[in-house]
Amino acid sequence: MKKTALFAGSFDPLTNGHIDTISRAAIVFDEIVVAVSTNTSKQSLFDGEQRIQLVAEALRDFPQVRVIRHTGGLTIEMARDVGACALLRGVRNVKDFEYEHSIASMNKLQAPDLETVILLSSENYRYLSSSLIKEVAMFGGDVSTLVPNNINAAILQKFKDSAFKGKKISE
Repeated sequence: MKKTALFAGSFDPLTNGHIDTISRAAIVFDEIVVAVSTNTSKQSLFDGEQRIQLVAEALRDFPQVRVIRHTGGLTIEMARDVGACALLRGVRNVKDFEYEHSIASMNKLQAPDLETVILLSSENYRYLSSSLIKEVAMFGGDVSTLVPNNINAAILQKFKDSAFKGKKISE
């Protein structure tokens, strides 16, 4: 039987930490569906369609990965729609674990047949977050070693001669 995991997130932007999680999960799962969503509580760096294209391009060397748009609603419903047996989550620290544990517990109540697989970040990605990448890039910092090449190019283009450069994300 084919084992499919759903990895849902905003991926704004996708980082090398996300790719590390996906590459390690690819050892366990036959297919990983990456569902790109919009986090309405955060200001987006890239719109939904741009993110889907950027993520798909960055993951093109992973034949078992499929990138889709998260259509909203409960992630467990999307997992059912794609035939996933598990939700894939990456955690960097205790705070992430506590948050993910509470979500996993709620998901288990709603969908007892759906497992949550939590992978700890590799040591070299424990500090990495999309929000931090956005902030560093916004102020002109170099994020080229923290994101895939295509995403770094898109970030550079985004901030080139941008009125956004130098403003706080929350503004």
